Amino acid sequence: MRLILAEDSVLLRVGLTKLLTDGGFDVLAAVGDGEELLRAVAEHEPEVVVVDVRMPPTHTDEGIRAALTIRRRHPEIAILVLSQYVEERYANDLLSAATSSVGYLLKDRIARVRDFLDALRRIADGGTALDPEVVAQLMVRGRPGFRDRLTPRELEVLRLMAEGRSNNGIVDALGVSHSAVEKYVSNIFAKLDLPPTDTDHRRVLAVLKYLGDG
Repeated sequence: MRLILAEDSVLLRVGLTKLLTDGGFDVLAAVGDGEELLRAVAEHEPEVVVVDVRMPPTHTDEGIRAALTIRRRHPEIAILVLSQYVEERYANDLLSAATSSVGYLLKDRIARVRDFLDALRRIADGGTALDPEVVAQLMVRGRPGFRDRLTPRELEVLRLMAEGRSNNGIVDALGVSHSAVEKYVSNIFAKLDLPPTDTDHRRVLAVLKYLGDG
């Protein structure tokens, strides 16, 4: 799988490059700022981009702006954004621009190498991966009307869906049956007024609608 990495810390960039290479990814380029990232994407046409939120020159939102530009110019490229802290606005911006092939993880998750690589592969396959801490903060401010519609268990299932868990993953996390999870998910879609569709990822749309962005 062809990948470009954008991280301004030389040490972390080298470490991530080795980790990703060992994990089976073909790292085409490892760059240090948003402009370099955009040039590398145009040149190499990767399948996946991993980018830090804060990059030179101002170390504010260069990374997320580059990610949104890539999503606009190359919607087929999967994007994983890394952040030192939970930055809710940036997570919202990213999710509002995409309903598939997108992830937002805290850098602390990299230490859990297997989970990190699994999340990256899930994004590359068209799924989503949101850090549990990011999800927890986003879920707190769900739209009041939708909060009232969902039961506590359905909210728990929605939180796991937001993290990118499949139905099997939700079964493992909650210790319930597959039929129970299917029922919860179906109820969530119905209560959030999301009819069946062949084009949109309803699991992500459910989270966006709950947050007030859908």
